[in-house]
Amino acid sequence: MPSKPALEQIHPAFGSSFLVRQYNQSCENTLANWHFHPEVELIFVKGGTGKRHIGRHLSYFNDGDLVLMGSYLPHYGFTDRLTGNSSETVVQFRPEFLGKEFFNIPEMNGVRQLLELSKKGLAFHGKTKEEVGKKIERLAHSDQFGRLLGLLSILHDLYMTKEYTVLNADGVAMAVDTKDNDRMNEIYSYIRTNFKEHISLDEMADEVNMTVPAFCRYFKKISRKTFTKFVNEYRVVHASKLLAETSLPITEVSFESGFNNFSHFNKSFKEFTGKSPSAYRKEFKNIIVEE
Repeated sequence: MPSKPALEQIHPAFGSSFLVRQYNQSCENTLANWHFHPEVELIFVKGGTGKRHIGRHLSYFNDGDLVLMGSYLPHYGFTDRLTGNSSETVVQFRPEFLGKEFFNIPEMNGVRQLLELSKKGLAFHGKTKEEVGKKIERLAHSDQFGRLLGLLSILHDLYMTKEYTVLNADGVAMAVDTKDNDRMNEIYSYIRTNFKEHISLDEMADEVNMTVPAFCRYFKKISRKTFTKFVNEYRVVHASKLLAETSLPITEVSFESGFNNFSHFNKSFKEFTGKSPSAYRKEFKNIIVEE
């Protein structure tokens, strides 16, 4: 499997000190690799559904997403993010884009705290997601000066709100170098391709040219999870997507997510989400789509 660059190069447009991009059609598989960059990244997905893989965090989002990720926080490119008439707006900026001391002035104290916390990854919800999301979308249609003022206003709003969840609450963002990102990209790509089948430690270790003990130690060091636990969590996130978006029987959801034992699926799902698969589906019954 070819190794993709781990460090993403981001180049703002001429006359701008930060990047704003908007997509109005599905961008599945865009940057679908484990990568990082020195820029802070703010993403607003309007009305879409998909999976988050940010640092050590795995989850499914429904009805759009608003996420702030700090510098050098490894993440996978979001997948199947856009459905129907949804859109996505991405804002990327270096912490020092306004000068090394700008965020140290008293007026920016709150924003500086926000950017520090964003190193763990933040997901916003409620009215904040709706109202700040609209502001983010307007950035794409503003001139350079309007974008700058708009971004500062958005960062202030995000600092002031309590409507957020820390995605990597168990610790700061992983410190992963380029070599590790290349290897983890290969591991995660293999999982994403083969998670519906049994993945043995032997075949995974062989894929990255490591012995099984060395691979287990390496994966636990980087992800702070065992390989088996990580794969099961990935399967549960996929199952939560199927439960919310389809009317497949729960037993079939279990099979389609890579679990060949239904009781193990139920146990793993409840451990990860705090709910049984049936209870989880009831919460999303208003968006279940007959296929």
